[in-house]
Amino acid sequence: MAFVDFKELQEKLSTQFRPWQRSFQFWARAADIYAGYKLFQVRVSFEKDVEKAEVMWERHHEHAADKLYSMCYDMGGFFLKVAQVVGKPDLAPTAWVRKLVTLCDQAPKTPSNVVRLLLEKELGKSIAEIFERFEWDPIGSASIAQVHRARLKGDKKDVVVKVQHPGVQDLMMTDLRNLQAFALCLQKTDLKFDLFSVCKEMEKQIGYEFDFTREALAMDRIRTFLSENNKKMLVKVPRVIRDVVTRRVLVMEYIDGIPILNLKDEIMKRGINPDGKIAVAAKQNILKSLSLAYGQMILKSGFLHADPHPGNILICKGSQVALLDYGQVKELPNSLRFGYANLILAIADNDHIRASEGLRELGINTLSLCDNEKEELFKLAQVMFDTKLPPGVKMLQPYAEDATLKKVAVQAFPEELFSVLRTVHLLRGLSVGLGLNYSCAEEWRPIAEEALYHSGRLKDENLKSRNRRRRRFLRRSSGWRK
Repeated sequence: MAFVDFKELQEKLSTQFRPWQRSFQFWARAADIYAGYKLFQVRVSFEKDVEKAEVMWERHHEHAADKLYSMCYDMGGFFLKVAQVVGKPDLAPTAWVRKLVTLCDQAPKTPSNVVRLLLEKELGKSIAEIFERFEWDPIGSASIAQVHRARLKGDKKDVVVKVQHPGVQDLMMTDLRNLQAFALCLQKTDLKFDLFSVCKEMEKQIGYEFDFTREALAMDRIRTFLSENNKKMLVKVPRVIRDVVTRRVLVMEYIDGIPILNLKDEIMKRGINPDGKIAVAAKQNILKSLSLAYGQMILKSGFLHADPHPGNILICKGSQVALLDYGQVKELPNSLRFGYANLILAIADNDHIRASEGLRELGINTLSLCDNEKEELFKLAQVMFDTKLPPGVKMLQPYAEDATLKKVAVQAFPEELFSVLRTVHLLRGLSVGLGLNYSCAEEWRPIAEEALYHSGRLKDENLKSRNRRRRRFLRRSSGWRK
């Protein structure tokens, strides 16, 4: 009689049923949060006092934030990335941001014995043969990998060792498929935006993140591009240690800095007024460096860092910015790059007609649900692709009755543009968090003009005319506001 290994059988059954169990867990929790909001919308509609209604909304947001935080924390995996995207101060309710922003580096840690086995298997040597020193307690753990501080044999500088969590790929792919189905439901009911295409692009990008050799090449490419196109490096990009890179292990230089989320605390710790001139100048320098780096990557190179969230941004000595984690990168086709450059110029010039034409050129198909279509299309372009908030507005409300997305339905959105959309929303979220309000369209105008000029789509005489208009504009306004 054949011997049955019950432990092995149990593990196989557990592995087979895990996606089903995880899917049930997601749908139960997501339905609870969604149904809670729909029921609350009915209840709050009976409250005629605006101030009382706002207080009621705030309480409900806090209640929902607790549930959303618990779901993302308990499930981990892809939902940590969802927290990064959703938890931005310009888009999500304040209660959500306060909760979700703490999840950037809260992924479960892989035990040190498992990390040791993985490193020795991937690198083909023992830890003692490779490293002079290795700190087993990780300095950060995210959805796909965790990072350790170490020092290589014979070197005098510290490095960061990025190690992939075992079994994380299957887990995240299950999460993504569930989210795609939820996005289809949401866009058919409440939010008239092509969320499914956005989720498909996320699936494609995250699929690349599991290959660290690809990430190393991307990091080198972006580092070289930014170095060659600027007298002073706009943002620090870690240098890859080439001899110790595999599909699941990546070693790079260690960059000393503080997370951008801790910037205000650091400023106060040094006895500087966070709203004073010194602090404001430092914040403007940080935001401008990051904004210009992304503007050059998107419009000049077309190859960009595509995982923009505060957890990937460090502030170093002298207010210099370091940009980390190149697992998600995106290469835009020239047609989209030049189309986006045209749209940037239309937004910067406040040209409603060209903005609506620019949206169509990019393949963003819309259905007008209002009379003032051109005006609402321009607002849509601003909401999606510019960082500047309207006067008096501190947070966008995509679900509000007077929101642009209620007046113009986005029926099709190119997957390739999702990385650009995320970048703009990161910059807007950072500007709100830093207490600044600026327009990336105005900031990127010269880069867009240069891209179109070199492509032959902007003639020399038109460029000179635009430069004269820009100089007149700069004399009137710097484009930055506190």
